[in-house]
Parts: sequence; structure tokens; C-alpha cells
Amino acid sequence: MSKNQYYFPRGGLPRGEKLLTGKAVFKDSYVVIPREVMTDIVTSYFPNWENTRAWVLAKPLSGFSTTFSQSIVNIGPDGGSEDPEIDTEIQSVIFILDGNLELIIGGEKHSLTPGSYCYIPPRISWEVKNSSSKDVYFQWIRKRYEAVKGIKYPEYFVTNEKEVKVAEMHPGDKSWTTTRFVDPNDMRHDMHVNIVNFKPGGVIPFMETHVMEHGIYILEGKGVYRLNEDWVEVQAGDFLWLRAFCPQACYAGGPEDFRYLLYKDVNRQISLS
Repeated sequence: MSKNQYYFPRGGLPRGEKLLTGKAVFKDSYVVIPREVMTDIVTSYFPNWENTRAWVLAKPLSGFSTTFSQSIVNIGPDGGSEDPEIDTEIQSVIFILDGNLELIIGGEKHSLTPGSYCYIPPRISWEVKNSSSKDVYFQWIRKRYEAVKGIKYPEYFVTNEKEVKVAEMHPGDKSWTTTRFVDPNDMRHDMHVNIVNFKPGGVIPFMETHVMEHGIYILEGKGVYRLNEDWVEVQAGDFLWLRAFCPQACYAGGPEDFRYLLYKDVNRQISLS
């Protein structure tokens, strides 16, 4: 049974006697960033953010994935931002991994705790602050919104994964489920950020091959992922970055639930410009 204790980086640096072997890899169709490489010396800092650092996991790259960026953001006590987004056409999802974060959006204040999920549409002002004495860690996923004539912009919303009913991928079988925060048929949304859940022994029993790009952050447990021609062991804190059409499948490989946060681009015609 999942306890919803999400992994987040602890920073620091490995000691000098540690071997260099590891599973970090960058290939034509996928990237694996293991949790061990999320150290102090690979953090980034953003303008307009105070007492904040981030591990940038993905950004648009020519010839690879092009639609999104994804980061783990760490805000220390009294840190945050009154003007966090530099581009008014960007939409975001925030998912809290650890700590408590104050979010002000649309004139309303929200207290975000582990498992909290917030969708932030473009063209809306928002700010975040850590008013506690403990660090906050969250996933921040950003995508430029693809406006379509006749379709309204989405509205912001705040929820917690514990409040969202999971969907069984095979009716009556709880070994593979998805926590969907947005209705897949809602054409206002051009990205989905879901949580995919596996009980021990759960499996995706076929090689998915599709146009959607993926950012996959392992929240809990461990598993084995098939990426193109390779089998890769992954665990909580690892990040996978998949370009469009990369063949993929996985199975839960441990005694605990295997769960990950999944980004994908959806619901838009393919631009040929």
C-alpha cells in the first residue's frame, strides 16, 4: 500500500572514493537521469526567485523532445517568487514532493502539501512562498500553450492526488491504474500530467509507440523500463525523458508500489510549419 512518500533530491556531493559507474545515459530516443547525479553542482538558479535552486531535468532540444521543460525546484525558508514566470504564454503544473508551499493565484491563497497538484494556465499572475522553517521540493512542468480558435483557455485548479479517483487501465484490475487530473476529452488542455500507478507485479504488457513526448519522474518504488532496445532499472528519484515514438513498456520490480509522474503533449493537430 502506497504511503505517498515521494522522493526528492538531497543534494550534496559524492565522496571521492565513489566509482564513476552509473546508469546516466543520453541516447537518440531517450535519456535517463538517475537520482545520484542530482547533486549540488548541477543546480540552476532562476531570475525573480529568492532562496531557490532547481535541478533542470528537461528542456526543448533541437532533434529531441521540443514541447516542455521540467525541473525539481527547492525553495528554502522565506524563499519563493512574486513573479515566477517570465513568459505570459506558458502554462505550468506544480506537484509538491515535500514540504509546504503557499500559492497565490487568481486572488486566492492555497496551502500546498505533499501530493498537491496545481494547474496554472497562461496569462494569469501567480506567486509562491515558503513561509515555513523547512525546505520545499516540487516538480515544475512548463509548456507553451497552443491556442486554438474557438477553444477557451483552461482555468486554474488546485487539488491533491488523494482527492482524485484512479482509473483502472483494465476494468476490474487494480494492478495498473492512472490518476488523471484532467479529463482526456477536455480540448482546452494540450498537455496532461498524470500519475501512473503499479501494484507489485503490475505491467504495461506491450511496447507503446506514439507521437507524445514524455517526462517521467519516479515518485515511489522501483521498476524496469523497456526503452527502445534497452531494459533499464529505475527507482524513486530517477527521471526518464522520451522523444516522440520511442518504444516503451515497463513492469513494477519491487515489493512496494511503483509510481511515476508522467507528462505528455496531447489534443492538438501536428504543426507542419
